[in-house]
Amino acid sequence: MTLAAHFSEVTDPRLEHLVEHKLIDIIVIAVCATICGADGWEEMSEWAREKREWLAKRWLIEKVPSGATIRRVFIVIDPEEIQAGFQSWVNSMFTVTKGQVIAIDGKQLRGSADEKAGKKALCMVSAWATANQIVLGQRNAEEKSNEITAIPELLKLLDVSGCLVTIDAAGCQVKNARLIRQQEGDYLLALKGNQGMLFEDVQTAFACAERLDFAGIDGDYAESKHEGHGRSEMRKCWAIDDETQLQLLRNRDKWCDLQTIVMIETQRTLHNKTSTERRFFITSVACDALKILRAKREHWQVENNLHWCLDVGFLEDDQRTCGNAAANLAVVRHIAISLLKQDPSKGSLKRKRKRAGWNNGFLEQLLQPI
Repeated sequence: MTLAAHFSEVTDPRLEHLVEHKLIDIIVIAVCATICGADGWEEMSEWAREKREWLAKRWLIEKVPSGATIRRVFIVIDPEEIQAGFQSWVNSMFTVTKGQVIAIDGKQLRGSADEKAGKKALCMVSAWATANQIVLGQRNAEEKSNEITAIPELLKLLDVSGCLVTIDAAGCQVKNARLIRQQEGDYLLALKGNQGMLFEDVQTAFACAERLDFAGIDGDYAESKHEGHGRSEMRKCWAIDDETQLQLLRNRDKWCDLQTIVMIETQRTLHNKTSTERRFFITSVACDALKILRAKREHWQVENNLHWCLDVGFLEDDQRTCGNAAANLAVVRHIAISLLKQDPSKGSLKRKRKRAGWNNGFLEQLLQPI
């Protein structure tokens, strides 16, 4: 199935007798133009005008819409339908590698705020497959604080069987743990004060274990050290699955298949200054400190390989687009970054986008999955 087929179910709310450009043509132009370096409506239209011959041959697109037309269409498209089309495309084109970490996190689209209308910036909650280097799905929330409601809706769309799902403290909810386990996946959830008693109980359990120097307590330990760019980082991980310690957790039974509690201590040294941070987690995986430590490090890929790349490579935070248009354009960028990440050649995303714009052959290579 082509990209057009996966988005064919998106409803076109325009009056049929006034439609000059087919909806799917506009979506295809937006995706291809974004891959090739276009970062706004007018740039999409200008790219399409320059690629008119290629569009006619590759996609049978004869008419090029203006930037204003593309913008108006993206405003009226239902974001949930665009996200459903994306989900269909991902499920059809990519096979999720079992055993990998799926990192879930939200990113605020800073340019989407509308102060005059009193609307805060949208937050796009995304699932990043760390081995496949693709966005598996996304849900948009009204603001950053609404990640709590968006995460379970996203989990319902995903196939996480055989994978380890990592979520920051905002997603440490009983419902999320249950959804992940129902899909035969595992979870690693960060703890903070939003789960008051649980956070306190895990801290207490590790305080007791430390006083005993972990003697006689079933558990595991691992550490790793990373150096580079003038910075040194030591990470230490303690994992406990001792029943006497787990019994200290009030409401433990609410957390589906909770097997292990975790403490990770990070020591960072930069310019001869050292800082230490301790974080606590719960997980459904067996007591394997090295596996947990690696999974937590991989979780940061959602920041480094997705969010940072969207900001630097796609100038996402500079896009002054609100409402539906912002949410829909974010999905287009997710398609583009997922395709660009599949290319094994060297070079930054910015360079690859330019190369795709200059070289039809390279663009065709990137578009093979669609």
